[in-house]
Amino acid sequence: MPHDHHHHHHHIDPDAGDARVAWAVAANVALTLAQIVGGILSGSVALIADAIHNLSDAASLGIAFFARKIARRPTDAGMTFGYKRAELVAALINLTTLIVIGFYLAYEGIMRFFDPPEVAGWLVIIVAGIALAVDSLTALLTWRMAKDSANIRAAFLHNLADALGSVAVIIVGILIVAFDWYLADPIATLGIAAYILWMGFSEIKGVIHILMLGAPTGIAAEQVLAVMEAVEGVDSVHHLHLWQISEAVVSLEAHVVVSADHWPDCHAPKAAVKAALGDQFHISHVTLDMEGPGERCDHPARIGGASAPVS
Repeated sequence: MPHDHHHHHHHIDPDAGDARVAWAVAANVALTLAQIVGGILSGSVALIADAIHNLSDAASLGIAFFARKIARRPTDAGMTFGYKRAELVAALINLTTLIVIGFYLAYEGIMRFFDPPEVAGWLVIIVAGIALAVDSLTALLTWRMAKDSANIRAAFLHNLADALGSVAVIIVGILIVAFDWYLADPIATLGIAAYILWMGFSEIKGVIHILMLGAPTGIAAEQVLAVMEAVEGVDSVHHLHLWQISEAVVSLEAHVVVSADHWPDCHAPKAAVKAALGDQFHISHVTLDMEGPGERCDHPARIGGASAPVS
């Protein structure tokens, strides 16, 4: 059965969405300053690590904010596909920085095993508690928008990682206050780093797939070919290309060989193919090269091939 490719969007007004992101940026900048001061005064590398990650959150949200605005610009002669991919580029930047931060925190955690410092546990608990509240608020501000945007989702993941990091830092503070177990600080730092790296690598694969013109996940090319070739008047389909202009816009290009009794007036099978693609896969951006029985390409590839779009 062909895959039913649904998109359930919960749209937020663009201006309201921009305001949410702007408030999230402001909250993260203020929190970063508080955590750096708290980390220096307490001697906690885990708290400073969380602060550095928070600074990256502010930067990632800032990038996401401007990418949202750029993506809404209309198409023009220089950018005939428009600027929708600005958000994907922003997501790639943010996820790459997330991965770099993860490696840096892993390095810091390992170094602290050799020389674990004394940490002021109560100060760590207080500052991390404030951080958890701000991180949770920021995550809530962007949660709904993250469902439909890789750009906002990357920024949201920064914040989610910080919220979990703050929980880990609170636990560190409790262990230090209760048991004087200072090794808990670098151990927590390594745990935060491991989670950040897992999350960054998991999410970045999908963004790279779209930027590399990969076929949409959930839509099998062979199923698309079967649906197209089942249309009355279509003999065969070749040079099929499927890609995503953005997360929400799927494009298709193909050569369609029309049977003799529907050639040269091939309007009906062409319209039927487009209707089938819309109904079965929700693909609306379709380009079809209609060929008569004697006009089929020599040795055509069923999927991909010489008709790849050139930018």
